[in-house]
Amino acid sequence: MNFGGLDLDDKISSFEFAQALIWPVPFEKTVSYGHGTQYGPSAIIDASRNMELYDEEFDAEIARIGIHTLEAIDTNVSADKMMQRLYEEAKRLLQTKKFLCMLGGEHSITGPVVRAHFDKYPDLTVLQIDAHADLRESYDGTPNSHASVMRRVVEFCPAVQVGIRALSLEEARAVPSLRTTIFYAKDIVGHTHWIQEVISKLSENVYLTFDVDGLDPSLMPSTGTPEPGGLQWYESLNLIRAVAEKKRIVGMDVVELAPAEGNHSPNFLAAKLVYKILGYVFRDRIPPH
Repeated sequence: MNFGGLDLDDKISSFEFAQALIWPVPFEKTVSYGHGTQYGPSAIIDASRNMELYDEEFDAEIARIGIHTLEAIDTNVSADKMMQRLYEEAKRLLQTKKFLCMLGGEHSITGPVVRAHFDKYPDLTVLQIDAHADLRESYDGTPNSHASVMRRVVEFCPAVQVGIRALSLEEARAVPSLRTTIFYAKDIVGHTHWIQEVISKLSENVYLTFDVDGLDPSLMPSTGTPEPGGLQWYESLNLIRAVAEKKRIVGMDVVELAPAEGNHSPNFLAAKLVYKILGYVFRDRIPPH
């Protein structure tokens, strides 16, 4: 179960050689509607084993940068304990100087991992692709809810939120006082001018968090709260490619995939998304054939 189906005995999948780490975090404790995100990491990795490693955009196999799949972290703890555990483990992994790609799991896991990156990159900005603002002070009695993750993030780190099309009155009223810039889906879908505007709001170092419900449900139905009117595949890639060219993506996660039995397409999409993003991040370091 290595990402990309890479052979355990292959040098490019070894921890020592790898430039990128795939970190499965099957945590699901605060979801409020559809369930199943705990199965997201394994579904993404399984789908990736059936993915072509050659990518025509790069005319190369992105996997040759070296991709190592870590063991899934133990998530059988409370949300509060999980946040601390993730922060400590992310700090440890970042000391290896490898690029960390976390697979969720629900979106609450992003907060402590961003904090670990912020400790290393004090000028960090978070780029969030998502249907939901996730800016509630708390939800269902916990400040560590998936619906509060970006509220926790903007307490210490600025954010740029893209594709938003669902937020509460409380969140809407709080936005002007928070360290965030929102690009609503209604203003950007079908246009291109906004990509450079997003880039202008980012610092040099960027953490990318991609909630798969940022995509339109026609592409991504397998998520807890699918919202109509989302981003399309090439819109998303165009944004991430442009960010990677102008800024430095230093860490990332893909979260909120809730696999549906009998429909492998969303799982494969998420796997291909991870692979493409790694290509953009390491575009100048992909060994030629």
